[in-house]
Amino acid sequence: MEVKDIAQEIEKIVPLKLAQDWDNVGLLIGDARQNVENVLLTIDITGPVVAEAKRLKTDLIISYHPVIWDGLKNITADGPTGVVYDLVRSGICVFSIHTALDSAIGGVNDGLAEIIGIRDGKPIGDYVADPAGDNYKLVVFAPVESVAKVSNAVFAAGGGIIGKYSSCGFQAKGEGSFLPLQGAKPAIGKKGKLQKVPEIRFETIVPAEKLAGVVAAMKKAHPYETPAFDIFRLYDGGNEYGLGRMGPLDKPMRLKTIIEKIKKHTGAQAFGIVGDEKRLVKKAAVCAGSCGKIINSVIAAKCDLYLTGELKHHYALAAQEAGLTCVCLSHSVSERFILRKFAKKLQNQIKQITIKISKKDADPFNWKRL
Repeated sequence: MEVKDIAQEIEKIVPLKLAQDWDNVGLLIGDARQNVENVLLTIDITGPVVAEAKRLKTDLIISYHPVIWDGLKNITADGPTGVVYDLVRSGICVFSIHTALDSAIGGVNDGLAEIIGIRDGKPIGDYVADPAGDNYKLVVFAPVESVAKVSNAVFAAGGGIIGKYSSCGFQAKGEGSFLPLQGAKPAIGKKGKLQKVPEIRFETIVPAEKLAGVVAAMKKAHPYETPAFDIFRLYDGGNEYGLGRMGPLDKPMRLKTIIEKIKKHTGAQAFGIVGDEKRLVKKAAVCAGSCGKIINSVIAAKCDLYLTGELKHHYALAAQEAGLTCVCLSHSVSERFILRKFAKKLQNQIKQITIKISKKDADPFNWKRL
């Protein structure tokens, strides 16, 4: 199986269009045509992780954080580009999913929300467009005897799909009129004579990426020389995507109980707390890693708890002043737990490769009591 084939399967779980515009996701190192048998999952790519990958004969590393953030002017064996040099020299490809996995349904933030019991959590901020793109309504008018041929052509080209239903459309009877002018080649009627024809108004929904093909198929199937049709862009009432999740808990819980659940599911050994440590939590928010100013929305929503990886000092002070309790797990600890779920999903889609989670990937901090 080639890298590009695995990339297509990853896209089904984590659409890369969900990534923030400042991020660097996708195939960062390697040849999309390279054959892959062994895959290694990791949050960060460090020297020990690369050594592990070589020992496991890894062809592709899927990393959460990008191994390349900014443009590189040189790649040498020594210094900050040493890891990149080693990966290229070893023929190991790298594919990053970072903030796309943060925003994806079932991704990191949904995982954190599930751990602490948030019900129907909604994104907090840094919104991105639905990767499915816009939807349009196509309305076309066709003679009664031709509407089946036209609608079938539209459906075959990708129109008429709503959720798990296909061939979705609506029809209404009416009367069409037209006057063929000089040079026209009418399928019905004669030049210079007003024609009235029993017609069907057929309408259906079409995704943006299918629109051109659907219109072409409709025109080809339509008996008229110049079919009458309308296209309307639909209001985007679909899924909302962005960073973080916020909502009420399934049932109110004491912070102590929530922390026990966090420890169980993330493996966190230490954490920092801002605010009341004994409070009853009814409404909470989560944001993996470091989400900056998003905390302002959490404060405005009057949440009781904010679970994250890390907070800058001034955001911690703002939370304290607002009476918001914050739990910080350390940046990568708030993210690493998702690798198990992602590995399971990807392995279910791709049976012919071996997927392992790195044992050398770890939080760079070694927390100790003074």
